[in-house]
Amino acid sequence: MNQQQPPAPFSLVAEITHRCPLHCVYCSNPLELRLAEEELPTEDWLRVLEEAHTLGVVQLHLSGGEPLLRTDLETLVRRGRELEFYANLITSGAGLTRERAEALAACGLDNVQLSIQASTSDRNNWIGGRKSYQEKMAAAEIIRDSGLAFSMNVVLHRLNLDQLDEIIDLCAAWGAERLELANTQYHGWALVNREGLLPTKDQVLRAETVYERKKSECKGRMELIWVRPDYYEPFPKPCMGGWGQIHLIVGPDGSALPCPAASSIRMLHFENVRDYSLGWIWRESPAFNQFRGLDWMPEPCRSCDRRFQDFGGCRCQSFALTGDAARTDPVCQWAPDHNLVETAVAAAQQQDARGTRAASKNVFRQFTYRPDPGLARTQPR
Repeated sequence: MNQQQPPAPFSLVAEITHRCPLHCVYCSNPLELRLAEEELPTEDWLRVLEEAHTLGVVQLHLSGGEPLLRTDLETLVRRGRELEFYANLITSGAGLTRERAEALAACGLDNVQLSIQASTSDRNNWIGGRKSYQEKMAAAEIIRDSGLAFSMNVVLHRLNLDQLDEIIDLCAAWGAERLELANTQYHGWALVNREGLLPTKDQVLRAETVYERKKSECKGRMELIWVRPDYYEPFPKPCMGGWGQIHLIVGPDGSALPCPAASSIRMLHFENVRDYSLGWIWRESPAFNQFRGLDWMPEPCRSCDRRFQDFGGCRCQSFALTGDAARTDPVCQWAPDHNLVETAVAAAQQQDARGTRAASKNVFRQFTYRPDPGLARTQPR
């Protein structure tokens, strides 16, 4: 346990459902998806919002799954406005009607972030496991007409990275004010499908060149955000800005997490908002305090100057690849387990640029999937 009190969380990510009409092969949701009957009821979510406000939260991100499937979404947005949150809806666009968008805007929604899977209809539909391209195009028009701030997001990987130029042009044409180009983080379904999703180094380098050029071209019209792929970096990113430092996630069933993938760490028990207040969970719960500060760090992190920048990297990635969340993130070039990342990258280099063979093995996100307990881990300890 840390002796110092943590800072107030800046944002609450409310994953109000795991239900979703899409079946994306890169989905970061856990493999064990929560069913509708396990979801928090409206009154509990309203209490969570009030406790988040008391705790000092500023931003509210309504996510899923597909949050539009919750019929109480407007109620949650309205309460978020009353509590003076900046409210952002993260959606696939599937099921968004003009009436729904107008209602959400009237309730106080500030921003909509719409996802796209690729620049072409066929590839977008295949990656998402649903014919959603036309729905997304219609949703973009509806969002623009509603007067809401409009951003877009695309998760990049082997199957769409070569379309980056066209993806950026498409999002600009659809009217996005901001575009997040997020290279896949290998958690959840993306880790299961890593063989078919991990791009080659040449793909990444070409995409970075495209990004720099398009960033200049789009200046003043659309902001571009580039999230580099971990596996091609010498050092890891800080885990959500530091474990239990900035972001607070509440899952559909009420489990409170320091990051969206944390439920995969079986060595930790995460408390539920049905049983404890959000304030107690954030400040006092063992799981949230487990990796705060520096005392938990192993070598080489403990003696490394970068410990103040990346905080030892991603705890979920460490667990996924080594079976121990307290290990140095294997992405780090100095990590004892860095060979696990090197092996994955080497395998990616041996495949053809589109990854056709590996892509054919991809597992689409589904509620009925029951993985082998050792499947996601590269080298169980």
